[in-house]
Amino acid sequence: MSKPNLYTVISPKLLDIYDINNSVVVIIDVFRATSTIATALYNGAERIVPVDNVQKCIEIGNQITNSITAGERDGKVIEGLQYGNSPAEYPRSFIQGKTLVLTTTNGTKLLHMALNNGAAQVITGSFPNLSAVCDFLATQNRNVFLGCSAWKDRVNLEDTLFAGAVISKIKQHFTIHCDTSLMAEQMYNLHKNDMYAFARLTTHWHRLSKFGLEKDLEYCVTNDVANVLPLYKDGNLIIG
Repeated sequence: MSKPNLYTVISPKLLDIYDINNSVVVIIDVFRATSTIATALYNGAERIVPVDNVQKCIEIGNQITNSITAGERDGKVIEGLQYGNSPAEYPRSFIQGKTLVLTTTNGTKLLHMALNNGAAQVITGSFPNLSAVCDFLATQNRNVFLGCSAWKDRVNLEDTLFAGAVISKIKQHFTIHCDTSLMAEQMYNLHKNDMYAFARLTTHWHRLSKFGLEKDLEYCVTNDVANVLPLYKDGNLIIG
């Protein structure tokens, strides 16, 4: 029996060259959207509504009781929204039982692109939920696309690094004829023992650390601290 295929898409700009119909797409935005999504659900958020623009975020937030609107552009909380895109903002004492309506620079945009291009299932992944993502993908028997949100369509290292971490754990379940996937896995194997040090070299780290977010960024490259599976269903991300 042939194995399903696995591909790594290192920028949203490249998504259109792949046929993702009937596939599982993993949305990866390590710094920080998909780390925040996993954390909020792990800490008891009822659901997360990912939206691709600010106005929609505000409108949906106004329609849902016990909701929080949140989002960032260029690392800062958007005017008109209540909270930002930091995992530290969503402890259990605050987020439990609430709905988080979220828009971000890169991650929520890619999620809607994947849905519009025919993905059968969409999940979100980052190091805080690495094992949950890998356990799910290994059982699906569908083609998988690891979708890196990048930074305004420019390739970034941390999303590619997470793709490599996933590949290193589940590659025996897939056929991988994808040079981007091989590159991602090689990069992860080179740096898996010094993740904090390597993450500090990234463009995103330099940009976000100017806002005093170093603790956030370290958390975002720590394995399994919010190990749940965010699964997109009927407009919401819920625990799968």
